[in-house]
Amino acid sequence: MKASALIGVLLIVLGLLSFVVPIPRSESHSAKIGDTKISLQTEHREKLPPAVGIVLLAGGVLALVLGSRQA
Repeated sequence: MKASALIGVLLIVLGLLSFVVPIPRSESHSAKIGDTKISLQTEHREKLPPAVGIVLLAGGVLALVLGSRQA
């Protein structure tokens, strides 16, 4: 399999996964008052914006088309 075809398939898979798999993100907030430290840690699971998935899919299709033309 050529490198451009492999990259194209990889981009298509990543593009499809970006629509369904949420990405975990955590934030830590803390405040120190004297000897006392108060902290709060929050976790979010957010999906990527749809534009990112569309760009990944389009890039994968483009890489596959360009890779097949070079053969």
